[in-house]
Parts: sequence; structure tokens; C-alpha cells
Amino acid sequence: MFDQPYRQAWASGYRGLTPASDYNIDYAILASSRMEPLLRDIRLGMAGAGLRFEAVKGECNMGQQEIGFRYDEALVTCDNHAIYKNGAKEIADQHGKSLTFMAKYDEREGNSCHIHVSLRGTDGSAVFADSNGPHGMSSMFRSFVAGQLATLREFTLCYAPTINSYKRFADSSFAPTALAWGLDNRTCALRVVGHGQNIRVECRVPGGDVNQYLAVAALIAGGLYGIERGLQLPEPCVGNAYQGADVERLPVTLADAAVLFEDSALVREAFGEDVVAHYLNNARVELAAFNAAVTDWERIRGFERL
Repeated sequence: MFDQPYRQAWASGYRGLTPASDYNIDYAILASSRMEPLLRDIRLGMAGAGLRFEAVKGECNMGQQEIGFRYDEALVTCDNHAIYKNGAKEIADQHGKSLTFMAKYDEREGNSCHIHVSLRGTDGSAVFADSNGPHGMSSMFRSFVAGQLATLREFTLCYAPTINSYKRFADSSFAPTALAWGLDNRTCALRVVGHGQNIRVECRVPGGDVNQYLAVAALIAGGLYGIERGLQLPEPCVGNAYQGADVERLPVTLADAAVLFEDSALVREAFGEDVVAHYLNNARVELAAFNAAVTDWERIRGFERL
């Protein structure tokens, strides 16, 4: 969140913007209260649109806030995501402020979009829960998570669709780099949380720039892949997944992710040829535009010194 409105931010080339806080405000009360006039109007506006908040809190980067929504059916949640992002920007502009959902606005902590998934039976029962299973997880849940884990690299383009997405994946940044799962372990790409009826898996790979519909579709496709094949879930990562030497990693660029997406038979089976072609073209257009751009970094690096 920034103290300048969008048109002023645009006119400045998005440089020199003033964040709405001056320091790390993770769980801080006072600094967030300064943003409360805007945050309150966002909450009230979204409540009027039928969205239900569970929590709002300060975060690590300057002016950064985290907003958590109550769970709902997958498509409803995705629709709410779109309503929220557009509505929050409009309300911020009315306050003479701006905010961004870029995955990585600057070199500090990025903007995440952690997606929680659980399944219900036709009778509404929590099919992921089993009090007698390892860690309270049913065999279906273990295969579901195993499928997501096995397909994360192929589906990364669905979770990280822009050049900027991949700058968020950095060690010790709260954004994952390792293809690992853990029990309430925030260093892992997949984090199992909750107990009993509310046990679920959180995917920490997507950033604030995610296409939520595509990401949720990929998470479901990956989970069903695991269930249909009865995949076995490895032991959970204990400790710091960033430091795991024997763990596979997420792709580090959009180009790498596009190759994995294109070469995946599972992706084509899940989405069909037309959808695959569309999102591959989107990635290639993004890459071509970026490769043609001359950045501030290049000018600073080379204008005088080369």
C-alpha cells in the first residue's frame, strides 16, 4: 500500500513511492491502525459484495498487509478473488492511495497468494481426515498431496505466470523454492495445516499475480492425479526446506516453467491442447516483451561504466 494514487504512481514510473508504513509491521497493531481508514473501507466494501474475511494483519514489507478469506467452494472462492483485487484497487484510489499485487515489488518480501484446498464427500464429510492415519491424514489425503507434489514443477506456469513471479522464489523469503511438503512448515511448497475436520493442504507457490482459476484447476488436477494412481506420500520435511540438498527445486524462470508445461503429458491431459497452446503463447509473449525492454538496472550498470 502506498500514499500516492495510481495516476501519480504511473506518472512517476512507479518510482519514489511512499509505503504506508516505515518498517516491518508483521503482527504490529499501531502501524496497521494508521492504514485502518482504507482497510476498513475495503473490508466493508467486500462484505457488501458477499465476501467474508477471517483476518487482516500487517506483514513484513513496508506497507504490506495480509488479508485472509473464509473458505468456500472452489469456483466461488476464485470469483471472490477477482472481486477483491479489483475492488481493493478502486477503493484505494478513492482514498488517494495505491496498492499492488505484484509478486515481487522490490527486493524485500513479496506478495503471496496461499491457496488452501480440502475435499468433501457427497455427504459433506471431511474425506481428508482420519484420526487413525499418520498425522491425522486419510489415505486419500496423502495421495492427494503426493499428486500435487509430483506435479508442482509441470504446473508451475499455472501458479507463477509472469516474469516477476520468479523473483519471489528466494531462500528464506517465506516463498518456497523446494519441492517439499511439511506439517505446518512454512519453508515448504506444500504445508499441511489444521486438525480433524479442518485438515487441509496449503500451496505456498502462487504469488499475488496468480490467475486464481488456473492455479486452483492445477491444484485439483495434481491432487486427482495422485488419488487415481494411489501415489505414496514421502515423509514430511522437518526443519528448513531451503537448506535441503537432496530436494528438487521449482523452476527459476518463466522460460523454464514454460518448457516444463509444454513437455508435460499430464498438463495436456488435464487442460487440453487449446488451453495449453493459449497459456504457452501468453508466456512467450511475456518473455518477448521483457527481452525487448531495456531496464533501469541495465542503464545503472552500463551507461557510464561500459
